[in-house]
Amino acid sequence: MAERVEQEEIFSQVLRAGRRTYFFDVRSTKADDYYLTITESKKFTHDDGSFHYQKHKIYLYKEDFTDFQEMLTKATDYILNEKGDEVISERHQKDFKKEEDDEDEEVKTSSSFTDISFDDI
Repeated sequence: MAERVEQEEIFSQVLRAGRRTYFFDVRSTKADDYYLTITESKKFTHDDGSFHYQKHKIYLYKEDFTDFQEMLTKATDYILNEKGDEVISERHQKDFKKEEDDEDEEVKTSSSFTDISFDDI
């Protein structure tokens, strides 16, 4: 089985975002035309301190640029219009606790929820 060989990079940009890194690479086809690869690389650390990277790659060709850019713009605009640009993920909150901390807290406070009325919800 022949292994696929990546074409040489013509132009490259890197976006580092926490544990994720995004690579935007312009490459050349055998016919000497250009296409774009977008690679997401995510770092995973093991308990022993060693780590590995998991990569996902998208190949984007010129004939799809306009539609791709339009769909990306619509999707990102929708998210920003619906939720704003503030990050609301628990993981990104300054006072975020690990799940095991929350579970202990839930066990301690669960007995105080005996007088709940559906009208209160």
